[in-house]
Amino acid sequence: MDNRKVILSVKDLVIKFRLRGQILTAIREASLDLYEGESLAIVGESGSGKSVFTKSFMGLLDANGWIDSGNIMFEGEDLAQYKSEKDWLKIRGKKIAMVFQDPMTSLNPLKTIGKQVQEAIELHQGIKGEEAKKLTIQYLSDVGIHDPEKRYNQYPHEFSGGMRQRVVIAIAVACNPKILICDEPTTALDVTIQAQILELLKGLKEKYNLTTIYITHDLGVVANVADRIAVMYAGDIIEIGLCEEVFYNPQHPYTWALLSSLPQLGVKGQELFTIKGTPPNLFYDIKGDAFAPRNPRALKIDFVKRPPYFQVSPTHKAKTWLLDPRAPKVEPPESIRALRQQWEVESNG
Repeated sequence: MDNRKVILSVKDLVIKFRLRGQILTAIREASLDLYEGESLAIVGESGSGKSVFTKSFMGLLDANGWIDSGNIMFEGEDLAQYKSEKDWLKIRGKKIAMVFQDPMTSLNPLKTIGKQVQEAIELHQGIKGEEAKKLTIQYLSDVGIHDPEKRYNQYPHEFSGGMRQRVVIAIAVACNPKILICDEPTTALDVTIQAQILELLKGLKEKYNLTTIYITHDLGVVANVADRIAVMYAGDIIEIGLCEEVFYNPQHPYTWALLSSLPQLGVKGQELFTIKGTPPNLFYDIKGDAFAPRNPRALKIDFVKRPPYFQVSPTHKAKTWLLDPRAPKVEPPESIRALRQQWEVESNG
C-alpha cells in the first residue's frame, strides 16, 4: 500500500469552532495519508469528528469553524491555507465531491432530476447542450436508474429514498472528481437498499477511477467496501490499517470496544456489549488518551500523557500505550481474541 501515490495528505490538523462564546476543538492534530485509487473508511461514534474532518477538504466548515493549524496537501497546494470561495471552487465538486447522508436535502425539489445531474456536468466538465443531456442519461443508467430517458424529466418527490440516493451519487460522479467522499451514504435506507448502494459505489469507483472515503459509524458496512479503516475518536485518528488488520487484529481499546458492540459478535442469550460512559467534552483540554476514562483496561499513563503512534505492521499503526514495549501485557476482550483466532486460521488455511 505504501508504495502507492499519496493523493491527499493531512498533517496535524486542528479545527476549532466558536460556540456560545466558548472554543470547541473538534479535530485534535489528526493526520492521514490517502492513497490514489483506494477506498478508505473513517469510523467512529457520532460526534467523533468524521464529517468535520472531511468537510475541511472541501471548505465546507460552518461559518463559526476554522482550521487553526496543520496542513491538507492536495496536488501541491495546502488547502488549509484557502480562505476565499474562489479558491474552493477550484476544488469543490471538480476535484473532491461529496455524497451526503440525506438525499432529500441534497436535491432541489423544484428542478427535474435530469437538470440537476446535467448542471454538474455543464459546470465541472464544460460539456453543454445535447451532449450533456446524453451524458446525464448515461450517469443515471450507471447508478442503476431504469428507464433514464423517462426519469430525466421527473422530480425528486417521484423517486423513492434509495432512488434519490442514486441520483445524489450520479450528481457527485458527474462532477468528474478525483476523490469522492461518502458521508453515511446508507444511513437513511433500509438494509437491502444499503447493500445495493454500497455495491453501486464500488462499481463506480472502478469505472471512474475514483479514490473513495466512506464515513460511517457502522463497522459492519465497511467490511465490504474498504481497503483500509481509520478509527476516529474525540477528533483524532487513533488507529489505521488495512481492513483485515483493524477487524481481526485491532490494537486500540476503543477499536476493541467498537468491534465488541457489533451485534453479529454477540453471544446468544448474553447481553449485547455497550461502551460505558460518553465521549469527552471537547470544550476542555484533553489530558492523555481521550478514551482512558471509558476504558476499563486503562493504564496510569493513559490519564497523563497522550500516546504517539506505534507501528504494528508496515500498514497498521495505533495510538495506544499498550503497544509501548514497557507496557504490561493486556489481553483484549474475549470476542476480539476469537476474531483474531479466526483470522489466523483463515490466513494459514
